[in-house]
Amino acid sequence: MKEEKKQLTEPSEDIGKAGTAVKEGIVSSLKGINEIEAEIVSLVRSTVSNSLRATGAAADESLKVTKDVVKGTIQATEEVGTGLMLSTKNVAKGVVMGVSDVGGDVMTAAGHTVKAAVKGAGEIGADVSLVARRTVDGLIEATKEVGGNAEEVAKIAVVGAIEAAGVIGTTAVKAVKDILVGVVEGVKEVASTALPKPPPSAGPKKKT
Repeated sequence: MKEEKKQLTEPSEDIGKAGTAVKEGIVSSLKGINEIEAEIVSLVRSTVSNSLRATGAAADESLKVTKDVVKGTIQATEEVGTGLMLSTKNVAKGVVMGVSDVGGDVMTAAGHTVKAAVKGAGEIGADVSLVARRTVDGLIEATKEVGGNAEEVAKIAVVGAIEAAGVIGTTAVKAVKDILVGVVEGVKEVASTALPKPPPSAGPKKKT
């Protein structure tokens, strides 16, 4: 009987060890992910700020640098075969911080970033709505960190994401709208003011 009881308790001990091993492995992996995310933010921030310092923080140069950075991100994730969702948010944060470092227009940079991200995601067949969400999250977080107007950035980012999705198709627009309503709920009054209203009708049709 004692042997039977011992056998019954052994599996639970094994599960305990397995659970501990998995826990330790996940903790280590998550710490590694946090380090990778911080590295991406730092890389993009320094690249953007150095580029704008060298060429001037004019709006057209900011647009060019932002597009280049997002394009480079998408190409990198294509080569590796993964990491787009992880990278997108942190690249967006890095762009805002880099532009802020040189006294550039964070609002404009936010709009360019989300449009480029959504457009790029559509071109490679990625989930446009998730890319839009991750990008907007990153833009809002970074704007708060640099002391900018997060409400205005959220509005610009949401409208920009939906505009970019409109080029891809109506399904993309609906998916982006649906996912971004949840994102902007935490930013004061954005949900009601940022989402574009339906375009006005062209007026009554002329009788033929």
